[in-house]
Amino acid sequence: MEFKGIFPDIFSYNTLISLYCKKGMHYEALSVQDRMERSGIFPDIVTYNSLIYGYCREGRMREASRLFKEIKGATPNHVTYTTLIDGYCRLNDLDETLRLREEMEAKGLYPGVVTYNSILRKLCEEGRIKDANKLLNEMSEKKIEPDNITCNTLINAYCKIGDMRSALKVRNKMLEAGLKPDQFTYKALIHGFCKAKEMENAEEMLFHMLHAEFSPSYCTYSWLVDGYCNKGNEEAVIKLLNEFARRGLCIDISVYRALIRRFCKKEKVDCAQHLFSLMLEKGILGDSVVYTSLAYAYLKAGNPNAASDMLDEMYKRRLMITLKIYRSFNASYAGDKSILGIFWDLVVERGLISKTILKYIDQLKVNS
Repeated sequence: MEFKGIFPDIFSYNTLISLYCKKGMHYEALSVQDRMERSGIFPDIVTYNSLIYGYCREGRMREASRLFKEIKGATPNHVTYTTLIDGYCRLNDLDETLRLREEMEAKGLYPGVVTYNSILRKLCEEGRIKDANKLLNEMSEKKIEPDNITCNTLINAYCKIGDMRSALKVRNKMLEAGLKPDQFTYKALIHGFCKAKEMENAEEMLFHMLHAEFSPSYCTYSWLVDGYCNKGNEEAVIKLLNEFARRGLCIDISVYRALIRRFCKKEKVDCAQHLFSLMLEKGILGDSVVYTSLAYAYLKAGNPNAASDMLDEMYKRRLMITLKIYRSFNASYAGDKSILGIFWDLVVERGLISKTILKYIDQLKVNS
């Protein structure tokens, strides 16, 4: 720009500083600030807010606080205080958080929902539900409308302590306020019901989630499998799939994959195989994750022939084990080093793993 006779203004500098801070490149951001000041342009509150955000993002609250005290030629605003409050919350310093909120109000800057959400999150993380509710009442008194983050934070907190009645009350208030439950809302409630062994409610919440067109993750299905297994009712998973069909919901490979994978992880290979057979009957073909999960589960259960059959089927269908699958398996079964070694030997023998991954494995052996 300068080479062409175009000199950056404060907006250009602020954009660059903000970009560097968001990417965690604080040294570069400070270099731009220095260059900016040497060109005769002094920082405004946008500049300071970006730099403070960068420090808070990295947990460097001492530097953030120092910069806050050194602000010259600008006045701290809502963004400044909210950024600092969020930073101290993440650092588990609630005392400083509350002090900053008081200072903010004393200067006529009244906290909005974003500020309250930061404090609420920290109170809930510490299990201080009563204090969290007091804060919620304070928001109501000050006419600050809660948003999805507010409600989800409380729902998650109640689910963690097994108070599902209160969690549902928050969900109902959320609906009354015109807020729509999102994926996080449903996941928290499903997890809570599964932990509380209220599987019918967990199922119902799953169907609400699906009708709202959210896709449950592997974790969500894992909680359901674990919940059924903890009650000694593995057959309920099959009934769940029948209920999918009854409600006209599509059951694709992602559903079967998640359920089979979790049963394999829990060493319930018979249940996994039953689901696999049902899947094939429906005309749904397994993918690399399904076959690899079953093969490993059979090997671990002392049935190498069945494991070999699964890997042979992979070979016939030209299904490969990707680096993502390889890493995921090593992480999931880190305690089974001897079995893992045998398993990967069987995989390599059949050429089910790419040269890239083989090089990766060789490099790991060199480094170990």
